[in-house]
Amino acid sequence: MKTECIARYLRAGLLAGLLAAGSAWAAEHEVRIVQYTYTPAELTIKAGDSVTWFNDEKRVSHSVLFRGSGEESERFFPGERWSRKFEQPGRYEYTCGPHPEMKGLIVVEP
Repeated sequence: MKTECIARYLRAGLLAGLLAAGSAWAAEHEVRIVQYTYTPAELTIKAGDSVTWFNDEKRVSHSVLFRGSGEESERFFPGERWSRKFEQPGRYEYTCGPHPEMKGLIVVEP
C-alpha cells in the first residue's frame, strides 16, 4: 500500500513537470521557396526554435546564406529542405548564395 502511494506521487510529479515544461519546448517554423522568393520573407521566432526552408521550385537549387556570419547551407534542390536551430536572440539577415536578390530575415527574440 505504501509503495502504491509513493508511485502515485511520483507519477503526479512527473506529469506536473511535463506539463510545466511543455510551454518551454522549442517550436518549428517553415519558410517556403517559390519563384525565387522566401515566404515569409521575415519571420519572428523565439530563441531555441528551428526554421526549415523548403525548396518548392520546379528546377532550381537554392541555399541559405547568412550575411553576418557567412554561414551557408548546402544547396538544396526541388523537393528538398534545410533546417537550422536559432539559439541566440538577434537579427539574422540571409540571402540565397546563387541568387543574392532573394532576401530574408529571421528575428530571434529571447
